[in-house]
Amino acid sequence: MIRLAVPSIEEDDLQAVRDALASGYLIQGKRVAAFEKIAAEYVGVKAGVAVSNCTAALHLALLALDVRPGDLVVVSAYSWISTANVIELCGAQPVFVDIEPDSFNISPERLKGTLDRLMSCASTARRVKAVLPVHVFGQIADLPSILETAGRYSVPVVEDAACSLGASLRGRQSGSWGAMGCFSFHPRKAVTTGEGGLVATGDERLAGTLRALRNHGLDPNASSPDFIMPGFNCRITEYQAALGQTQMAKIDRIIAARRKLADHYNRLFSGTPLKIPAARLGTESHVYQSYVTLLPDSASPARDALIQRLKESGVETAIGTWHMPMTRFFRNRYGYRKGDFPVTDDVFQRSLALPLFEKMTPDQQKEVAEKVLAAVRRP
Repeated sequence: MIRLAVPSIEEDDLQAVRDALASGYLIQGKRVAAFEKIAAEYVGVKAGVAVSNCTAALHLALLALDVRPGDLVVVSAYSWISTANVIELCGAQPVFVDIEPDSFNISPERLKGTLDRLMSCASTARRVKAVLPVHVFGQIADLPSILETAGRYSVPVVEDAACSLGASLRGRQSGSWGAMGCFSFHPRKAVTTGEGGLVATGDERLAGTLRALRNHGLDPNASSPDFIMPGFNCRITEYQAALGQTQMAKIDRIIAARRKLADHYNRLFSGTPLKIPAARLGTESHVYQSYVTLLPDSASPARDALIQRLKESGVETAIGTWHMPMTRFFRNRYGYRKGDFPVTDDVFQRSLALPLFEKMTPDQQKEVAEKVLAAVRRP
C-alpha cells in the first residue's frame, strides 16, 4: 500500500523520546520549554505555547480573545471541522465565508463583503470578535488583504496555520501575521509530535493567558501556585516535546522534499483531466501538507467509489477536507443549503488528496499517477 502520509521518524527522534521517558520527567518541563522556544524562533514571534493538539490551540486562542456566547467569528467555509467546532465550543457562532477556487483559502473579496455587512449594523458589529482564516493544505492565505480588511474594523485575526508551518509570504512566516497563529503536529503534518499543537504570538499578555488556560488556570508567573481563571488540561508531554525538537531540526529538509515531490506530481498530471494545486502567492507560500487535486466534473459524483477502488489497488487517497457549513450539525443549526457557498460546493465535491511524504520515490509517484488517471477515466 502506498500510504497517504508517512511521518519522517528517524533514529534521533526515537532516541530523544527514549531519553525523555528515561528521565522520569514527563510533563511540562524543560523539553516543553525548549520546544516552544525553537518553534517561536522559527515562526519569528516572541512566544510559543505548546498544547495537546491544534484543536486546543484554536479553542484557547479564541478564549484568550474573550470570545464568548453570542459573539461572531468570521471563518473560511472549507477546513477540518475543528476550525468551526471551537467557535461553537466558545458559545459563539461561525460566520462562514466562501473560498478562492485556486488556493482553496478564504476569499478576501467575500471576506470584505461579509465584514462590511456585519459592521454596517450596530447589533452585529459589537458581536464580531475575530476573523479566522485557514491556510488550507499548507498554502498561506492572502494575509495582507485579510489583515487590511480586518484592521479597518479593528477585528483581530487568528491564523489556523495547522498545515502551514514553514510557509512564508513576503518574508514572513505563517502564524506570525495575526494576533495568534495555531499549528498542528499531527502525523500528517510535515513535522510531528504524534498529537500536539502550538499557539504562536507576539503578545506576551496573550501568551500568559494561554499558558494559564492550558494548565487548569494556574498563574504561569506566580512564585507559588495560584489559580487565576478556570482552565483546561491541554498540556503536551515532555516526550512529545522531545520529538518536536528533533523534528524541527529537519523541517527545512522535509519541506524541500515535499515541494520537489509536488513539482514531480505537477509534471505527471500536466495535460490530464486532473487540476493540479496552485501555489497562488509564490512557491514559498506552499509547503504541501497535502497534495490535493480536483477531479473533472464527470468523475466527482463517483469520488467515494474511486477512493475505494484506489485503495483496493494499493493506493491510499482521501477527500481534501470538509465543507463545514454543509456538515449535518451546521446545516441543521443554521439552515445552510447548497448554493450558499458555490466555490466550496465545487471544491468539496471534486477534491482528492494523493499520497505525499518525504521518502516517497519517483516510481511510487508514477504508480499513483497511473492508477489515479486510470480510475478517473474508467467508465
